[in-house]
Order: sequence, then C-alpha cells, then structure tokens
Amino acid sequence: MIIVMNADSTQVDVDRVLHRVEQQGLIGLPIDHEARRVVEVQGVNGKFDRVGLEADPMVDQVVDSAGPMLAADRKPGDATFEVPLGEHATIGAQKLAIIAGPCCVESKTQLLEIAAAAKEAGAVALRGGAFKPRTSPYSFQGHGEQGLEWLALAREKTGLAIVTEVMRCEHVDLVARYADVLQIGSRNMHHTHLLAAAGAQSKPVLLKRGWSATLDEFLQAAEYVMLEGNRNVILCERGIRTHETYVRNTLALSVVPHVKQVSRLPIIVDPSHGTGRADLVSPMSNAAIACGADGLLVEIQRSDTRAWTDAAQSLDPAEFNTLIAALRPFAAAAKRTV
Repeated sequence: MIIVMNADSTQVDVDRVLHRVEQQGLIGLPIDHEARRVVEVQGVNGKFDRVGLEADPMVDQVVDSAGPMLAADRKPGDATFEVPLGEHATIGAQKLAIIAGPCCVESKTQLLEIAAAAKEAGAVALRGGAFKPRTSPYSFQGHGEQGLEWLALAREKTGLAIVTEVMRCEHVDLVARYADVLQIGSRNMHHTHLLAAAGAQSKPVLLKRGWSATLDEFLQAAEYVMLEGNRNVILCERGIRTHETYVRNTLALSVVPHVKQVSRLPIIVDPSHGTGRADLVSPMSNAAIACGADGLLVEIQRSDTRAWTDAAQSLDPAEFNTLIAALRPFAAAAKRTV
C-alpha cells in the first residue's frame, strides 16, 4: 500500500501519517522525491484503516502497492507535457514530431546524406545509434564516440536535433555532451540505475517500451527518470513480442490512447521495430497518428546501400517522402500538422 502525500506536505505531516501507520501495527517507509512525498506501508495483510488515512488533509490518496504514477499523472483537463527536441522543435504540441535516421551510424558520409534527406522530407530530429545493443556479441556494436561526433556534425549541417541511445550509466555524461535527446532502448527499460542516471542529467529522455513489458511497467520506468528531477520524458511504443511470426513484433497501438488518458507524457510510435517490415511502416504510421500518437520514429537508409543492421525495416529517402505525404490527411483528421 502506498500513501501519497499532498505536494505541499511537510515532514511534520509525514511523521503524523507514519505514527498512524505504526499504531495499526504496520511499518511505514517514507520516500522523498522531487515530485511528491510518499509513504510505503509494509505488512498489510488484514485490517487497514484506509478511510481514516485518506481523511488526513495532507494525504492526497492511498493506492495499492502496484505503484501510482506521481510525476506524470494526468487529471481531466491536463495538457500533454511539451518536451523540447533541440533548439527548434518540440514534441507533445499540435505539430507532430517526426524523428528519422539509420538504426546504426555506419560512416560520416552515410549519416550526412541521410540527415539531409530526413530534413528535406520534414523530420525534426535525426536518430542514429553510436552505441548499438546487439543480440550477438560478435556483431558490430557501433563506432562509440566517433559516431557521436558524426551525429553532432550532422546537427551542425542540418539543424536537426540528435537522438541517440545510451546503454551504460558511465556513458550518460558522454552521450549527453553530444546528443539533444538520450534514448533508452527496449533492452534497458528495466535498467533502473540507468533510468535514474538519465533522469539526473538535464537532456530529454526518449524511453522505448521493453519488448515484453506491460504498460504499467513501461509507465513506472518513466517515473524512475522523472523522480530524479527530469520531467522531459518521451514514451515510445515499439511493439512487443507475441506468438505471431509474420512480423518482427506486434505493434500495440492500443496503448497510445490509453497513455493519453492516464499520463501527461508525450508518446510516439516506432513502426520500423514494431513490424520489422518496410512495407508495413507507412500504414502503421498512419494508424499511429490516427489513434493519437505525438510523432513517429522511423528508420531510413540510403537507397544505394544495404543497412548493416535492421535492413528489412528501413525505408529509403524516396519511400520516406511518400510516407510523410501519406500522413498528412491522417494528421489533419486528428487535428494535427506534420
């Protein structure tokens, strides 16, 4: 059981609640964060005076131990948080944010050509992996800081914000020096120390849903970031593993409107990882915007080469242009612009 204190509660108020909990023969554990003071109650297996505690004027709510959202909780009338993407764009506002780029930064030439194509088509941010998590330890895992330098050069040439993945706590400061947005990938959604480290720095964080994570686990992972003081979190639905085999993952678009009901965080969709098939990226992008997504994360690659990673789901620049054009009526129907 968790007792959520009012935002203006003091230590005196917390001590009073702790005393009432102890009078019931239970253990209260105070937890202080920037977002809100909470008291976790241990030992609840029978009678518990929930009504009496809720009557305390400094108690906001008493919730089950599954854990509430405190930092991102959405109430009726609340607007979605607007998160900056570099100096020239935001996500969560009326204009959709299109983030595009290669899964992996392969070379300076490759990256600059893709960045120019993404900018011309209407993207506001360039995504590319300088550090790449791979299933096999013998596969290419990125150029590291050299890749970050190429990404910074692409930003200088195009003005696009840079989104790139951070995989280790010790790399957070390094990646934050080059990137505008730190991505935490699906493999690391449960890495609570990395989530906290990303939350302790000032750059926005793009959090991808783990491929086997429940929606509640996904939202709680975002809380780990926000409770360190960083409220600029972008959720990314990228599909989950199911028994289906004709697609790489099952793109669970139903989470998008639900997130809009319960959370103030913006949410984007990655139809590239969500399907693993280039021919499905455009229709699933249309569906994502129609159901309320604030933007997209799309993989694109040069038409004259085969991507080193995830080639089957990458669009070439011409296909990406076609995708953006096809999005416009869906965006208009959702009262958004591209």
